[in-house]
Amino acid sequence: MRTAESVLAAAHPGAPRPWGRWGLRATAISYLALIIVLPLSAIVATGFRDGLRAFWNDITNPTAFAAFRLTLTVAVLTTVINAVMGTLTAYALVRYSFPGRRLLNGLIDIPFAIPTLVTGVMLVVLYGPQEALGAWLQARGIQVIFATPGIVLALLLVTYPFVIRAVQPVLLEMQKDQEEAAYTLGASKWVTFYRIILPTIAPGIITGVLLTFARALGEFGSIVVVAGNIPGRTLTAPVHVFGQIESQNPRGASALSILLLALSFGLMLAVDSLERLRGGHDAAR
Repeated sequence: MRTAESVLAAAHPGAPRPWGRWGLRATAISYLALIIVLPLSAIVATGFRDGLRAFWNDITNPTAFAAFRLTLTVAVLTTVINAVMGTLTAYALVRYSFPGRRLLNGLIDIPFAIPTLVTGVMLVVLYGPQEALGAWLQARGIQVIFATPGIVLALLLVTYPFVIRAVQPVLLEMQKDQEEAAYTLGASKWVTFYRIILPTIAPGIITGVLLTFARALGEFGSIVVVAGNIPGRTLTAPVHVFGQIESQNPRGASALSILLLALSFGLMLAVDSLERLRGGHDAAR
């Protein structure tokens, strides 16, 4: 008895065969498993291979815990600063015309284009203790490179575009009718921004904030250059993980990596849920 697929294939000789669809799916799933699932499984298995107690000891080790705490601290600080400055930058780029706007809009994406290691080198060249600006700051008791301020500066630079690029499209699609009505009723620009514009762009800000925080958690290239990597002071979690690998301690590296991975994965799920929610609201309009 001929199947429906064979009848369809006979009627339409040029039509794609069902095996093509299954082959494409199998290829995509196999590639996903090879690139993502297999490494994730390996790191989880390594981190928990000696049980929960060993895993807990690895992540509560004084050096590891201090590195994780520093990473969370600078990630939160970076996220707060870039949430404010990124929103203001996006608003200025969309709502105002000024000389150099197109150039500024193009420069924003530079952190995506240059290697993060180069970012660290740029900061060392600018703020290093042997450079003019760095020496001037250090003479006044402000050490930037090989200290926490250098870590924050590096993270601010590499995560700067996220909030801007998440907020810009929302502002571009936003209608100005409500703003003009608010101005007509006597509302100030601040009140209009707070009551009309901010609620509309809030989903974009939240998306950019979550992406910024996730990137700050895992940043390595620029940090390893500017931090100094002093345990308990300027050693961040990603650099600590690298040090554990160099010290032939894959279990300790995997344990802290699992903790960072869990936070980042949770944030990505939050971003995905937020995008779905925003898409549903846009469709409802």
